[in-house]
Amino acid sequence: MCGIVGYVGRRAPQGLLLSALRRLEYRGYDSAGIAVTDGEQVELTRAVGNLDALQAKLEASRNGAGAPDGVLWAGIGHTRWATHGRVNEANAHPHFDSAGRFHVVVNGIVENYIDLRERLRAEGAVLRSETDAEVIAHLIGAHYSGDLVAAARATLQEIVGDCAFVAMSTTDPGRLVGARRQCPLIVGLGDGEQFIASAIPAFLSHTRRVIVIESEEVALLEEQGVRITAGDGQAVEREPEQVMLDQEAIEKGGFETFMLKEIYEQPDAVAETLSGHLRADGGIELELEGDLEEAQLAACGRVIIVGCGTSYHAGLVGRYLLEEWARLPVELDIASEWRYRNPVLGAHDLVIGISQSGETADTLAALREARARGAMVVALANVAGSQMTRDAQGTLFTRAGVEIGVAATKTFTCQVVVMQLLALRLAELRGTLEPERIRELSDELRRLPHRITEMLGSPDDRRHSDLRRAVAAIAERHWQEQFFLYIGRNVGLPIALEGALKLKEISYIATDAYAAGEMKHGPIALLDQSTPVVCVATDSPVLGKLIANMQEVRARGARVIAICSQGNESVREHADELVALPAVDPLLQPLLAVVPLQLLAYEIAARRGYNVDQPRNLAKTVTVE
Repeated sequence: MCGIVGYVGRRAPQGLLLSALRRLEYRGYDSAGIAVTDGEQVELTRAVGNLDALQAKLEASRNGAGAPDGVLWAGIGHTRWATHGRVNEANAHPHFDSAGRFHVVVNGIVENYIDLRERLRAEGAVLRSETDAEVIAHLIGAHYSGDLVAAARATLQEIVGDCAFVAMSTTDPGRLVGARRQCPLIVGLGDGEQFIASAIPAFLSHTRRVIVIESEEVALLEEQGVRITAGDGQAVEREPEQVMLDQEAIEKGGFETFMLKEIYEQPDAVAETLSGHLRADGGIELELEGDLEEAQLAACGRVIIVGCGTSYHAGLVGRYLLEEWARLPVELDIASEWRYRNPVLGAHDLVIGISQSGETADTLAALREARARGAMVVALANVAGSQMTRDAQGTLFTRAGVEIGVAATKTFTCQVVVMQLLALRLAELRGTLEPERIRELSDELRRLPHRITEMLGSPDDRRHSDLRRAVAAIAERHWQEQFFLYIGRNVGLPIALEGALKLKEISYIATDAYAAGEMKHGPIALLDQSTPVVCVATDSPVLGKLIANMQEVRARGARVIAICSQGNESVREHADELVALPAVDPLLQPLLAVVPLQLLAYEIAARRGYNVDQPRNLAKTVTVE
């Protein structure tokens, strides 16, 4: 979950590394650090807090004066999401061995670090932190006998757990070594300089030529090039890829925050995800990448969907879609639970893992378990080349683009779009919907990006759309409340869950979400006159039941905030505050209903003065259990 970067070259390294870390800060921001060496001495700077704290410390030190260009430098940097040890400077990366010769930055977990730490201490090592990562620096020092690559490979072989690390040494000037097990690591090839990082945006402004390091491989970075070796020490030849990622995609583009920018990017992201999938005759092109054929998916006897957080909620929408349209039995579970359940699987089961990053540890493990048991495995991800897309037999890609804000917005809507496309295509192949009905739904899907644009308004006039004004007014009335309840039924339930997650993620308000029919089985005890209850009350077969639940809420004195379809007067009668959305097919409503809930969370968090892009204790890419 942490962000790691490395640089070898003749440019002053501190500012370059700090800039690279800013592109990775979504991966963690509890603390940060940079270490650089010219081969004679190491300059190490670490700070608690986000990268502004590290920048201030660099500027206050002699490091801030700037290292000279022209010297052959090696440098590493890290932005941390804490797993082991408190958030303090001693636990911040980079870490180093007893003699200060080897410095490392690490992303991931060393599961056997306690045993390794005790052994290293018995051998005379002085460990200064509470972290699991520090043992890697000491292991490299213990294994080093003149060959930094061999020392890194031996260290990786001793580690239990998924991690990636980059190391530098005063004994090997102008060199870095990187190694990975599952956690991502990518090399950027420059002209007389090389980069390495957890993700491409870290060095995108310097080079677009990249090489993805595979699991168990070790990469040696030198001024003139990169050499890669496999776990057995054999040389690996791999052609670099040219990255087409747009630099503007990782900038705020005039918005106050990345999260707000990404909310307003949803019409384009949905349109891009739909592009090429809707045939002129009303049918669906699925565009499944990998070894699986569509006919194999259609012949499955059962679908199992696994995911975490927002991706789990997208899977819950998918369950309704696949059951209703494709008439397939669907089981949904949280990946971290399902992977340890000893699930019953067979060759006719289709397991779909959903992950924005394609690197989510629990979802990765769940898909590997499913494949080992003989099931068909499909990844639904946003990042091409991610580990999940390599492990799966087939991949369905969203095209949401880069998402920097930690709280997922456009990646969720695009995941839902892919589930809608999958359900319609399977319905087409299985004959469970009439062609005319598929054509109707396809046409409605085609219009959804325009519907979202109508709701949000143009980016230039974003503060003045009817939706934004309505949501801002609700936020103004309720931003100081200490508890919210969200309820929904049918396909509105996953949207209630997602809306509640957004609010608690970025505003830190205690928020609960329930199937509305369950409210009377406990949660209703929490309601009083100060409780806002957000009801996802869009059109559905059970809307009448939900309205009855709204009446129960108001009878306890709580205030009902309803998200409903335009023209539905029955909901209006039973709501204190209302946000009306364009009327579309009930199973397509999630794409519209989630937007005001994203904005509500945003408006409340902004009024409470919080950093919505970097909510406390969270990170964008969850590569640990």
